[in-house]
This record gives sequence, structure tokens and C-alpha cells, in this order.
Amino acid sequence: MPDAILLQDVEPLGTKGAVVDVSKGYLRNFLIPRKLAQPATKGAIEDVRRRQMADERAAQYAEEKAQENAALLGKTVITISAQAGPDGRLFGSVGPQDIATAIKDARGLKLDRHRVFLPEPIKNLGTYMVVVEVVDGVTATVKTMVVAQQ
Repeated sequence: MPDAILLQDVEPLGTKGAVVDVSKGYLRNFLIPRKLAQPATKGAIEDVRRRQMADERAAQYAEEKAQENAALLGKTVITISAQAGPDGRLFGSVGPQDIATAIKDARGLKLDRHRVFLPEPIKNLGTYMVVVEVVDGVTATVKTMVVAQQ
């Protein structure tokens, strides 16, 4: 039985990069035309191993970078100025997009507003602890001060 290297996840066979045994006809007539697999030669196997190692290093670097960014955001205090009445109630509100923009201005980290977790928009002056997800599974708490606009 010839060996094949999967180029994509194939449900009954395995995941991308796996070396599997398949019949010649299945490889030649189904997997190769659909670009799901390639024949497993020594060079192709070495290339796949090299790519997997590079992917692992890149994932490890991204994880370390995310941890550094989370630590940096944990030390960050952002100040957002908004118009407020004499009782400290804002005329509008401060939402996730405002916080994401303030973080970008302060630290240069571009965050999606969907990764800023506010139970409800901020409508009063004060100091708030806002949870921000840097990447999947890595969160930081950013101290946010909402002050009256001068």
C-alpha cells in the first residue's frame, strides 16, 4: 500500500500533515485530484516535518508575544475623557470600541472591539477594571479611568 501525506484534514483518514496508508486507486483517483494528499516520498516527508516544526516555533513565539502584551496591558492605565453632567453621569457612554481605540493610542496594540468585555457600557465617571482578551485564552485586566472632558 502506498503512503500519502495529507495536505488537508480528511475525515476518515486523519489530520493535515499525517502520513497514512491508502490504496493506489484512492490516492490516484480521489485524494490527488482534489488536492487532499500527495504521495509520500522521502523529500516530501522531510518537507512536511520541517513545516510542522516551523509552525510549532511560530505558535510558541505567538504565545510568548501574547503573554508579553497581556503583561503590558496589565500595567496600563488608560484615560478616556467624555462629556459629563455635574452629577458625574456621561452624556453618552464609553463602549468597547472606545476602549480598544484608547489601548491602540496608548500602547499601539490593535484589538478588536469584540475582545473587550464590558457587561454594559460605562455611563458614569470613575475608574473601571476592564477585561481584554489579547488572543484566544490570554486575557488582561486594563485599568480604565473615565474623566470629565475639560
